Amino acid sequence: MTAATHSSLFPPVPDSADAVLEGLDPEQRAVATALHGPVCVLAGAGTGKTRAITHRIAYGVRAGILQPSSVLAVTFTNRAAGEMRGRLRQLGAQGVQARTFHSAALRQLQFFWPKAIGGSLPRLVDRKIQLVADAAAACRIRLDRGELRDVTAEIEWSKVTRTVPADYPMAAQKAGREAPRDPAEIAQVYSVYEDLKRDRAVIDFEDVLLLTVGILQDRHDIAEQVRAQYQHFVVDEYQDVSPLQQRLLELWLGERDSLCVVGDASQTIYSFTGATPDHLLDFRTRHPGATVVKLVRDYRSTPQVVRLANGLLAQARGRAADHRLELISQRPAGPEPVYTEYTDEPAEAEGAARRIRELVAAGVPAAEIAVLFRTNAQSETYEQALADAGVPYQLRGAERFFDRPEVRKAGVALRAAARFGGNDALLDDTVDLPSQVRAVLSGEGWTTSPPAGSGAVRERWESLAALVNLAQDVAAARPAATLADFVAELDERAGAQHAPTVQGVTLASLHSAKGLEWDVVFLVGVAEGMMPITYAKTDEQIEEERRLLYVGVTRARERLHVSWSLSRTPGGRPGRRPSHFLDGLRPGSTGTVGRAGGTGGGGVERGFTGGPVAAPRRTQRTPARCRVCGRTLTDAGEMKLMRCDDCPSDMDEGLYERLREWRADQARLSGQPAFCVFTDRTLMAIAESAPDDDRELARIPGVGTRKLNRYGADVLAICAGQEPEGEEVGD
Repeated sequence: MTAATHSSLFPPVPDSADAVLEGLDPEQRAVATALHGPVCVLAGAGTGKTRAITHRIAYGVRAGILQPSSVLAVTFTNRAAGEMRGRLRQLGAQGVQARTFHSAALRQLQFFWPKAIGGSLPRLVDRKIQLVADAAAACRIRLDRGELRDVTAEIEWSKVTRTVPADYPMAAQKAGREAPRDPAEIAQVYSVYEDLKRDRAVIDFEDVLLLTVGILQDRHDIAEQVRAQYQHFVVDEYQDVSPLQQRLLELWLGERDSLCVVGDASQTIYSFTGATPDHLLDFRTRHPGATVVKLVRDYRSTPQVVRLANGLLAQARGRAADHRLELISQRPAGPEPVYTEYTDEPAEAEGAARRIRELVAAGVPAAEIAVLFRTNAQSETYEQALADAGVPYQLRGAERFFDRPEVRKAGVALRAAARFGGNDALLDDTVDLPSQVRAVLSGEGWTTSPPAGSGAVRERWESLAALVNLAQDVAAARPAATLADFVAELDERAGAQHAPTVQGVTLASLHSAKGLEWDVVFLVGVAEGMMPITYAKTDEQIEEERRLLYVGVTRARERLHVSWSLSRTPGGRPGRRPSHFLDGLRPGSTGTVGRAGGTGGGGVERGFTGGPVAAPRRTQRTPARCRVCGRTLTDAGEMKLMRCDDCPSDMDEGLYERLREWRADQARLSGQPAFCVFTDRTLMAIAESAPDDDRELARIPGVGTRKLNRYGADVLAICAGQEPEGEEVGD
C-alpha cells in the first residue's frame, strides 16, 4: 500500500555517500544535497518525497556532514515514522531519530519533568471522552453521544490552536466553526474538563505538546540542553502542522535555521483538527534565503489518473490553489478513469463488489484494491457487498494488525521458537527462515491454501499469511537472517505499527487513506451532498473537500473507478447529481477547466445489479411510507422494515428466532460473521412480512440477487414452517 510495496523491502545498503544519490532524479538529488540552511520541498502526490528526504538525511550522515544522533525527523503518524526509520536503516543511517511530534515531545517531557516540575509525570489518558462527559455532567449540561464526540473535538481543536476556555466562543466564530452546542456552554465544559484533569492528576494527548512547550519556554537551561542534542530538523507533511506544533518546532530550533520542511498545500485536509498550510506557504517569508525545490514528477500514477488530478486542482480557488503543483506522470499510459452512475447506494456497493471480484479473478491482488468513501458510515454497505461477493477485505482504522489476537499468539510462538528452536521437532526439517516461520505458524492455524469463504476464519488466515510473506521478503533481502532476526523485525514494526500487507481489499475513508496507494481505487459516493459534504458551507470548506477528492484520486496507480448513486435507498427519489467537482472532467459534463483538464475518451456507465442489462433510470418514485402511521421514511433501517422504529411491530417472534438460529448455523459453516448472512434488520423485515415466494422475498431490502440465489430456498422454507434443506458452504 505504500511506495515500498513495489520495490525490494530490504534493498542493499549503499556502499558510499555518493551511492546514496544514485537513482534520484535531478530534483530529488537537489533535495538530498541541500544540507545547509533552511530548505523547503514542495512535493506533489506520488513524487517520491519520502525517498528524497530520507536520502537527504542518509547522504548527510554518510558524508560526515550530519551526526546521526543530532538529527530529528518528525512526521504525523507512527506508520510514517516507522517507514522513515526503516528506509534510513537500509541507507546506512542508523541512529537518526524519526518520530511523530507527540512521540518526540513525550520523550522530552518524561526526561525533563522531574527536573522542571518535580515528581513523576502525570498519567496520560488514552481517551478523553469520559472526562468530557464528567465535565458536562458537572456543568449540568446533557450531551448525547454525537454531541459528546463533537464537544471533545472542539476541546482538542482549542488546545492545538492554543485557545483557552474563555476565548473559545470568539475564536470559534473567527475560524468559522459550527459549534455543536452554544459556544458559551462548550467553553464552560472545556474549563471544567481542565479542572478535572488537574484534580485527577492526568494529562491528555494535547497536553504532551502544551507542557513541553511550556517547559522549553520557561526553562532556558532545558531548552539549550534539547538544542545541544538536536542540531538538524526535518518535518514531513508540513502542510498539516498546527499552531501548537509550529511553536514547539520553533522552540526546538531556537535561533538556528538548520531546518528542512516538506509538504503540499493541495493535500491540506485536516483543518478541522487545527492543521493549516499557512506555515508552509509562509516559509519563504520567514526564511528569505531558503532553498526551495519543487517535486512534480509523479512516479505513482498513470497519465490518465494524473490528468484528472491536475484537472481537479485547475478549478480550485484560494491561497492553497495559488501554489498548486502540476504533476507530470512518469509512467506508461493506462486505462481512462471509469465513471459509473447507479440508481441507489446498495446498487452502487454491489456494482463495486462485482467489479472487484472480476479484478481479483483476473489476477489483481486483493491487497492492491481499495474502496474509498467520504464518511465512515458508508463502510457497512460495502462490507456487506464484498462479503456477499466472497471478497476478503480489511477495514482501515479498525483493530490494528499487531493488536489482533492471532498476531499476538503468533508472536509468542515465534519468540519461543527463536529461543528454544533447537529442541522443537517442528523445526527439524526446516532449512531457511521462510520454512521455519511456516512451520511455527502451521501450529497456529496457517495452511498452504486459504480457507473457503470470508469472515473471521479467513481474516485470521490472512493475518498469518502476511507474516509468512514478510518472512519471505526478509529472507530475500538478508539470506542469512535467523528466526531471532525476524522476531526483532516484528518487534520493531509493532512498535511503529508498521504492519505487513494483509491480502484483502482495503475499505477506508478518504482521510485515513492519506499517505497510501493502490493499483486500483474505487472512489464511491462522489455525489453532491457527500462530496462536497453537506455541512461544507464556506468557500474554504468547499475547497478542502476538493482537496480531499484530489487526495483520493492520487491514491490510484493504474485504475480509477469513480461512482455515484441517484438516491440513497432502493425506490427513493433520484434527486442526486454527480459532484460538481467533476464538471468539465467526466465525459458528457460541462464546465470550465484549466489546461490540465479534460479526461479524454470513455463515457459514463449506467450501473446495474444482477443481470447483463442496465436497470432503467427512474424519473419518478413513490416515497417510502410507514405502513403503520403513514409517515415518510428516510432512515435506511426504517425503510428496510417499512415502518418507523417507534411504531408497533407485527413480527412473528417465533419465526424471527428460527431465522436467527438458521443464520448462526450458516455463519458457523461458512466462517463468516452472522451479519454477512443477513443483518438483524433484514431478519426482522423477513419475520414481519413472512414472504411466500421468491418475488416477495426479493422485495425486502437487504436481500440481493446473490443472497436470494444462495439462501432463498432455506428462508422460504423456514417462513412456511418447514425445515430448510441446507446447502453446501461456498459458491
